[in-house]
Amino acid sequence: MAVLWWWSSSCLSSRAVAAALLCLLVAHGSDGTRHNSNNGGGSGSSSSSKSHKQGGGGRAHAAPTTPSPYPSPSPAAGNNSSSDDGWLNARATWYGAPNGAGPDDNGGACGFKGVNMPPFSAMTSCGNEPIFKDGKGCGSCYQIRCKAHPACSGVAETVIITDMNYYPVAPYHFDLSGTAFGAMAKDEHNDELRHAGIIDIQFKRVPCQYPGLTVTFHIERGSNPNYLAVLVEYENGDGDVVQVDLMESSPDDGEPTGVWEPMRESWGSIWRMDTRRPLQGPFSLRVTNESGKTLVADQVIPADWQPDNVYSSIVQFE
Repeated sequence: MAVLWWWSSSCLSSRAVAAALLCLLVAHGSDGTRHNSNNGGGSGSSSSSKSHKQGGGGRAHAAPTTPSPYPSPSPAAGNNSSSDDGWLNARATWYGAPNGAGPDDNGGACGFKGVNMPPFSAMTSCGNEPIFKDGKGCGSCYQIRCKAHPACSGVAETVIITDMNYYPVAPYHFDLSGTAFGAMAKDEHNDELRHAGIIDIQFKRVPCQYPGLTVTFHIERGSNPNYLAVLVEYENGDGDVVQVDLMESSPDDGEPTGVWEPMRESWGSIWRMDTRRPLQGPFSLRVTNESGKTLVADQVIPADWQPDNVYSSIVQFE
């Protein structure tokens, strides 16, 4: 039987071991039941949140970057173009339900929750290594557009990297949610485009914008006084995180100690601190993005923090 160049890709995620996650790309026939989709879908929702808004400020310093086998799309609009007006060439597939957000659990290899809900609103994508960057590309934003297929609108749409895909389709490969893939189509041609298989697209890095939201910290399940895991979300600008540092407070007066300790990247956009002694809150967090800009959320996590809760700062990247 001849092999058709129609593919079904699936970005699979696990919140326990992100390094084991792979996006599977499997060839299918032409019976029309699965075209670039596992038709799985998901019904997850965002976790309950508890906000504690406290002060903070920001300042910039140099930050390391992660090397990749291909040139990495730089923050905002600083790309070297292989097309016009800063656009780069890529290929795109899609996975999950046709009108879904990708992963069945509405999560992904970055650790974000409820990506079917605002502000992600299912406009999400896996990125291959030059885009995902071993997790440090999580949360980055890209404009995508397609022109080659008759169903393409040519209109740019913005997607957020929430998952990973290592299948070598192209030097730059976006494995989009069904919603995001269909959004590139002309009106009423969404399904026609989703049935097209692998398509050529153009993309460019753009600043993320979360109007009305501040940088937010989700304390992961399993966290305890000796192990603190924090998911960082909703960063304007670069949208990604390359380093998180933690400052404890004095047990005597609850004031910040003035000492920053680096957290380690756990997986995706989740950072952790492991200690032999109980950590002393409230905690301040310092977040550094890919451009080297730094934001400080002073005592954003209270002393009586609880796992699976969300704590919002009052600070945001400009």
